[in-house]
Amino acid sequence: MRENLTKLLALMLGGLILYTSATGPFESMIQRGIFLALVILLGLTLYPLGAGKRWRPLGLACDLTLAVGTVLACGYVVMNHERILVELPWATPRDMLFTAMLLMAVLELSRRAIGVIFPLLVLAGLAYAWLGAAIPGPLGHRGFDLYYITETLYLGDLGVWGMLVGVAATTIAAFVLFGCLLLHTGGGQTFMDLALRISGRSPGGAAKVATVASGLFGMVSGSAVANVATTGNFTIPMMKRLKYPAPFASGVEAVASTGGQIAPPILGAAAFIMAEILGESYLRIALAALLPAILFYLGVFLTIHLVARRRNLQVVPDEELPSWPEVLRPERIIPILAALGGLFYGVLSGRSIQMAAFYGILMTVLTFVPFALLARTPLREIAGKLLAGLIDAGKGMVIIGVLLAGAQMLVAMIGMTGIGVTLASLIVNVGGQSLFLVAFIVGGVCLILGMGIPTTAAYVLVASVLAPALTSIGVEPLIAHLFVFYFATLSVITPPVCVAVFVAAGIAGTNWLPAAGEAVRLAAAIYVIPFLLLIYPALAGFGGAFDILLASSQGVVFVLAFATLMSRVAVTGNRLLDVVGLGLVVGLALIPGWLTTTGALLLLVALYARRRQRLAASSSDTAVDNRSGKNRPGTQGMTAKETHP
Repeated sequence: MRENLTKLLALMLGGLILYTSATGPFESMIQRGIFLALVILLGLTLYPLGAGKRWRPLGLACDLTLAVGTVLACGYVVMNHERILVELPWATPRDMLFTAMLLMAVLELSRRAIGVIFPLLVLAGLAYAWLGAAIPGPLGHRGFDLYYITETLYLGDLGVWGMLVGVAATTIAAFVLFGCLLLHTGGGQTFMDLALRISGRSPGGAAKVATVASGLFGMVSGSAVANVATTGNFTIPMMKRLKYPAPFASGVEAVASTGGQIAPPILGAAAFIMAEILGESYLRIALAALLPAILFYLGVFLTIHLVARRRNLQVVPDEELPSWPEVLRPERIIPILAALGGLFYGVLSGRSIQMAAFYGILMTVLTFVPFALLARTPLREIAGKLLAGLIDAGKGMVIIGVLLAGAQMLVAMIGMTGIGVTLASLIVNVGGQSLFLVAFIVGGVCLILGMGIPTTAAYVLVASVLAPALTSIGVEPLIAHLFVFYFATLSVITPPVCVAVFVAAGIAGTNWLPAAGEAVRLAAAIYVIPFLLLIYPALAGFGGAFDILLASSQGVVFVLAFATLMSRVAVTGNRLLDVVGLGLVVGLALIPGWLTTTGALLLLVALYARRRQRLAASSSDTAVDNRSGKNRPGTQGMTAKETHP
């Protein structure tokens, strides 16, 4: 019975998303009230309290209480939305009761879905707003009574019915539905097969397959942890089967899934929230994130390639690779191209992002159905796949909706108390006017605040509290938000609370600590890329074509040198000389100007030329020794893979 109820509620939520994507959303508080009610009700069936335990009857009673409270609280707002927005009424004891019920439902579902850290943060924010007058020093404030907190949270559009829930109920929901339908109509397998064909036969092929596939899925999923749990069940066993060390396999999957969160066009749903906060167009946000994402994946791919050479990691066997004709069959490729075409047509024609997502959904269905009919697929099976996409979209919105509802409450308390401005002032006081000292402090705090929290919610938190510290010393708001977003994203792979690594290590059956070390090494470039944005704002599209070309050139040289350094591959044959040479390239690449860029590039080319000469000499000596039937000193242990650059 619970399973059927879950499917029904998920279908209702998916249907609401589809309908409002096509026709436009309802009035704001109606849309958000219905959306949040369905999200919470569905969440209570997906994460039942005490499931499989003897005390489940007590858990069922708690769930029913939360469900009734949610329906009453959301229903009251939907029925009285005009009075609430026009009159801004004073809070009554009934309003306080409804607020408490809604708050308990959101925080309890957050606890069940992702753990206690996020609910505790929200509770800390509420306690700070209520008891701020008792806090001494600069962090104290005059305090607010429970009636005023209720009015802010519940009786207006600044609290739980604010912008974050609005974005979740419209734009993010439409893109989640688009992604689910694309995956259920064959796009998921096509993404995986394309990844296998593109990189499966190159050194470290299985790791590169994981990077490509998980990156593609991560752009759609909106959660690095969910992405690891999905694609990791395919990529990690494949890497282990090919004798890749389990910690390395775990690190690759965790990093690849995290990379999808910073890659356009969706940026794990943060792009839409960033656009709303900054008042920028979605397209501007996506374009600003494009070059940093390319630099990140360039660094990951090069590190994997060099580590694979050094460790002699195997490629994917031919028999496990799909053929190009199979991958590029019209019935597999055309629906994906049509879906993306519809999406980009909507964006470029100036339609709303929600409508653009609907165009992508429409083209997905209009191309999938005819091909399925031509293949004589039963109508029941076709309808089943489309309904499965709707149901999965509904389920996928539960964690996003609940977290953004909680995050909206926390943001409301941050704005009401002014703690964001206070913390920004304290950070600037500590860092002075030193841009990089302030940025270093902000980056470290972002990593701490983001630990244990999904990417989107982590971004909302750090954007409210820490981005003002950067903008107050002259950093462009878009650069500041990208900076804190990247560090909030990296928290899922940064020890000690690296949840993406925990999941990947669990799949691989290995200890999480060495896996975290591999992940940090693979993703090392992105710990520096946010600072590159501060040095070269043109990487985010600021400036003319010349500025962007210069910044891109310096970014590429930096990433190539940094990835080579982090891979610990032998370049000159002398480790100290390698570190000094590559460190010099990295240092030159961090100094703006064509002269330093040219010098860094020439030095990097010289180092790689030396590596090619050394490996060519080793290959020649090995060939001579093989013909003479003996091993020469210095060539023992050299693998066949290491005889090529």
